[in-house]
Amino acid sequence: MPSVDVVSQVDMQALDNAINNVKREVITRYDFKNVKTEITFDRKAKSIHILSGDDMKVKAVMDMLIVQSARFKVDPKCFDRREIEEASHDTARVDVFIKEGISKEIGQKMVKLVKGLKLKVQPALMDDQVRLTG
Repeated sequence: MPSVDVVSQVDMQALDNAINNVKREVITRYDFKNVKTEITFDRKAKSIHILSGDDMKVKAVMDMLIVQSARFKVDPKCFDRREIEEASHDTARVDVFIKEGISKEIGQKMVKLVKGLKLKVQPALMDDQVRLTG
């Protein structure tokens, strides 16, 4: 029987390219002149760490990241952004985590929706994906 898997995955290479473009843009922007700004991407932990001069700069970097990620076809909804916190030396930082996979609650809603459509398809919830066979 043919089957289709419904998954939610992020292309890490495209996200890495978007982050590199943000780093380049920060270097060239006038409002970031003489401001220490760091953007680090940890693939294994699936997190992005942004450190900048103040909370307005951190928000600007986050906006640039959203624009660049959309440009590289990475959905900005995958970013789980934490609160901006004050760091040492008059800087601000934020941790952004990348969400992957379908949660159990959303997966159960999807299975219930497909079963409610009365199609000749059998949905099955498997870890972080939904498999449709039929």
